Amino acid sequence: MNLIDTTSALAEACERLGAQPFVTVDTEFMRETTYYPKLCLIQMAGPDGEGVLVDPLAPGLDLKPFLDLMAREDTVKVFHSARQDLEIIYLLGGELPHPFFDTQVAAMVCGYGDSVSYEQLVNDLARAKIDKSSRFTDWSRRPLSDAQLAYALSDVTHLVKVYEALASELLETDRGAWLDEEMGVLISPETYRADPAQAWRRLSGRMRKPREIAVLMEVAAWREREAQGRNVPRGRILKDEAVIDVATSCPRSVEALGRLRSIPSGFERSRTGADILAAVERGATRDTAGIPLPERGRARSGGNGALVELLKVLLKAVCENERVAPKIVATVDDLEALADDDAADVPVLSGWRRALFGEKALALKHGRMALSAEGGRVVVRTLS
Repeated sequence: MNLIDTTSALAEACERLGAQPFVTVDTEFMRETTYYPKLCLIQMAGPDGEGVLVDPLAPGLDLKPFLDLMAREDTVKVFHSARQDLEIIYLLGGELPHPFFDTQVAAMVCGYGDSVSYEQLVNDLARAKIDKSSRFTDWSRRPLSDAQLAYALSDVTHLVKVYEALASELLETDRGAWLDEEMGVLISPETYRADPAQAWRRLSGRMRKPREIAVLMEVAAWREREAQGRNVPRGRILKDEAVIDVATSCPRSVEALGRLRSIPSGFERSRTGADILAAVERGATRDTAGIPLPERGRARSGGNGALVELLKVLLKAVCENERVAPKIVATVDDLEALADDDAADVPVLSGWRRALFGEKALALKHGRMALSAEGGRVVVRTLS
């Protein structure tokens, strides 16, 4: 379990792994004190049994061979719950691995539940156990312990069998296209571009006043730029609660800013306080005509609340029968929209989701299908 710490050794390992039909990949990183994740370890394994551990913190190590492997079109890159790993790779090289396979998404398509853990998949499909005692250790400290290295390597070696089992099941059930559609967000570069201009959206909550949102947009964007520039967590610049307080109260003076309970004493007279007030001023004087207000939640009308509950039961029954996770087929918002409108613009009314569930949902809504309980199970029946 020696760590690769030279560019030449990394290039040789990546060349060997690149000759395989697929390579499993995982990373260990830390971001408790930074805005961007700090890559501390790279793990890879191939179907031939080779496992590789790479030390990205080694002096002089160039990760280009690893990034080149991630871009090879003749080798599938396999991850589990890949979003944060993909973010790291995108930040390193500006490209995302391709072709790509996420076993967590595949497990949902294959009916292993909405959020099955990696440990459970390894237990069920690889018939192995993972010792997670090293999971939350400090991966930036050197030397890494034997326990850390063993844990890290096991994550990718067991993933080989998990991938092979899921890939085989997808082939048997002809659900490969379902998986490709679900991974669309993961393989989009937009997913990993932290645009300060969009930072306000995760904080907007129930705000409905255009002026509040205008101030929120400016303050949240300022905080995001500061966090990125200083490479520190957003909360180190200004906590979420304080950003929201500033947006709703719109302080236009040092004194007004200092009166907010979420602003630390004396903070208002610092350079950061001045920056906040400048952001507030930009938002307060902004033309609100083009402010993108958050969408209001859909209001259930008439007796649709009960209908939505019936659709939930139908969804669960269909997904149990078809062995697919409900979360990947339809959301509650989808069901509410469908209850209101037969032609709602929601994923469940198009493609494979419509064939699997959407048509049955419309039939239930219009009395052409019924639900009953038999032998402790919900049965879906077509009415004549």
